[in-house]
Amino acid sequence: MIIAIDGPSGAGKSTLGKMLAKKLNLLYLDTGAMYRAVALAVDRAAVPHRDIDRIEYIAETAKIELIGEPDNLRVILNGDDVTAEIRTLEIAQSASIVSTISEVRRIMVDHQRAIGESAPNGCVLEGRDIGSVVFPKADIKFFLTAKPEARARRRFTEDKARGRISTYEQTLAEINERDERDVSREDSPLTIADDAVVIDTSELDLDEVFEQMVVVLQKVKPAARVI
Repeated sequence: MIIAIDGPSGAGKSTLGKMLAKKLNLLYLDTGAMYRAVALAVDRAAVPHRDIDRIEYIAETAKIELIGEPDNLRVILNGDDVTAEIRTLEIAQSASIVSTISEVRRIMVDHQRAIGESAPNGCVLEGRDIGSVVFPKADIKFFLTAKPEARARRRFTEDKARGRISTYEQTLAEINERDERDVSREDSPLTIADDAVVIDTSELDLDEVFEQMVVVLQKVKPAARVI
């Protein structure tokens, strides 16, 4: 079973994707972490974002692995655990830029499909083009969204817990900037698949959203035991 979860930054994709994967005993694949790993590799090589050819080469040759349980997923780049390093604001912004490069997206999509198709029981994938590009024939597609203000409040709270010094206003500006890049890029822009179930998480907590997703799963896949 392939479950696709798409949506903008801060909509709850990662947390809910992990919750579903854990309940269904499926592989969890954070595709955004793969782009962040490429961005980190680019940063480590001191390659400017305008050097498309070198970035494509780095994406092609980088060995990116996602290992462990959903709640403790580790991101390995060329043998180095970079789980914490890819979560900085700088790498997030770099990944947003690197992910607009068509060849980089093609390379990553190939990797994501290979991982998803080889998973013994199936896979929960979350990102921005899973249901529209990576797995357009996924068994179930969710699109999680929320108002920018709600997403900014969540991200600001998370960043504060990690010790990052910022303001709500700065976080909201970053969210809006990321949204603009995601929806306007030429290759695989953030879009809602025609057959996706859309859930607005603005006024819902995680448990409420999860319950809605469970209802959908049980209608589409009655054999999926998630409770």
